[in-house]
Amino acid sequence: MAAIDHAQSDPSRRDFLRHSAQAALTGLATPWLLNMAAMGQASAFTATEYKALVCVFLFGGNDYANTVVAYDDTSYAKYAAVRTAGSDGTTGMVVDKAALAATALQPTTALPGGRRYALNPAMTGLANLFNAGKAAVQLNVGPLIVPLTRAQYNASDRVKYPLPPKLFSHNDQQSVWQSSSAEGSTIGWGGRMGDMALQNNSDSLFTCISLTGNNVLLSGDSALQYQCSTSGSIAVRNLSDNFFYPSGMRDAFAAMLQQPRKHVLENEYNIVMKRGMTAQAKVAQSLATVNLRTFFQSGNSLAEQLKIVAQLIGARGTLGAKRQVFMVSLGGFDMHDYLNTKHAPLLQQVDEAMTAFYAATVELGVAPQVTSFTASDFGRTLASNGDGSDHGWGSHHLMVGGAVRGAAFYGSAPPVSVGDTSDPEDQWHVGQGRLLPTTSVDQYAATLAKWFGVAEGELGILLPNLKNFGAGVGRLDYPTNLGFLG
Repeated sequence: MAAIDHAQSDPSRRDFLRHSAQAALTGLATPWLLNMAAMGQASAFTATEYKALVCVFLFGGNDYANTVVAYDDTSYAKYAAVRTAGSDGTTGMVVDKAALAATALQPTTALPGGRRYALNPAMTGLANLFNAGKAAVQLNVGPLIVPLTRAQYNASDRVKYPLPPKLFSHNDQQSVWQSSSAEGSTIGWGGRMGDMALQNNSDSLFTCISLTGNNVLLSGDSALQYQCSTSGSIAVRNLSDNFFYPSGMRDAFAAMLQQPRKHVLENEYNIVMKRGMTAQAKVAQSLATVNLRTFFQSGNSLAEQLKIVAQLIGARGTLGAKRQVFMVSLGGFDMHDYLNTKHAPLLQQVDEAMTAFYAATVELGVAPQVTSFTASDFGRTLASNGDGSDHGWGSHHLMVGGAVRGAAFYGSAPPVSVGDTSDPEDQWHVGQGRLLPTTSVDQYAATLAKWFGVAEGELGILLPNLKNFGAGVGRLDYPTNLGFLG
């Protein structure tokens, strides 16, 4: 099978066939297919300015309760009671309330019931951005197929009340977050956004860029994910090391990798190699022209990834990009043990990296055009398993950028509980303090996608479960726009 070549691929044809099949199933094919202009508008959009989305994925399942910490007296007392060291051998995992004063979040509109939150004391930079109106928190978001209450979660009718596949599994929930499907999925919602944005970029190869290796989020039908490292563009190893010491041999090898071949597989291999080598040279040259004054902490892998993202955004003109989706990541959040000692240092890395990245977008003059957001496998249990927390479900996440309607919480603040069935207010826990999400990943992603430029009618292609959420459906009132982006 021939390799995909962006220069020759035709995303409009793929969209035409996909829309034709969807329309035929609903009995609308004949009149719809007559309107070819509508087809073109539906499958892509025209960008009038630069925009970028940056997914910051926290691998392992970030502990929500010690990241966005309950701060009002009543909620904090409940949180501390659950996480204080117990006679059963559990180790205390409580963030000291006095230490939270420096990171207390001050929303412009207070939460109902006097609820308050603070970020972990290691996150002073992001707390300052929140209070300055440049960051916001989405409360209790996670994968859902349909809106669920705890009673429906506990029900046996999985046809009426389906659950996301393989809940609490790392690999599967990472994939569900990125693609709405379990491990093995090949297309992600970031890649589908890339498909729709390709026509806006003169070099479509730089539409979806990963700093964290291969991932499903950035995989599209036509959009490929171009990969960089914290050193920048990735060169063919034997052309960049001393495998061929004489430069003449290195040049001859490079020529061999790019020459047309009669054998179809050899020829396709060389087409891909030529494209990769051309892209590598273009990226290396473009990055060399971007000199950032913003300080990024060395030794912080997430900061080093985001520095390259900032430089790539700075080189957007020479790369021919008006719409881009990036992914960066930090691992180590699967803390069944040592949560009290290991979690805060990781959050400090997140704080340093995302704060510096926002400052870099200000320096580049694109802060209103770049939105970064966090994601993770799942949240974790409020209850301790000893000196850590177990796999959970819903979690709290951060959005940062000049377009973010900041100093605000979005979604519903869940009660602080481990799932007390005698409490009539506690409908959003499913045992051990696991949060049953009150906002779906599809809604979260749809809000990002609409800001990016995706039309309302195209959101269902990106996010197949979005149709199950809407005004008057269950407890959710904003099906495609949670409101956190201007």
